[in-house]
Amino acid sequence: MNTETKHQEIPVTPVESSQIAAIGYDAGTSTLAIQFPAKTGAGSVYHYANFEAERYADFLAAESKGSFFGKYIKPFKDRYPYKKVS
Repeated sequence: MNTETKHQEIPVTPVESSQIAAIGYDAGTSTLAIQFPAKTGAGSVYHYANFEAERYADFLAAESKGSFFGKYIKPFKDRYPYKKVS
């Protein structure tokens, strides 16, 4: 029996950041996907719910993806509940 929880696949695009490897967004479900860097291979991917399209555009445009994450996403666990998907 497969006990693995199914999750949607959200394509991610690599970004220039030492703290974040890639990000993606699914407008249909308002879900942000963030892949964090790993020492070897692909890093962990987390999905953040209730993420607005405008906020994603701001994230993409941010000069520092890590600073944006630390200021506007990470502190708001109730607003953007997250789960590790891989």
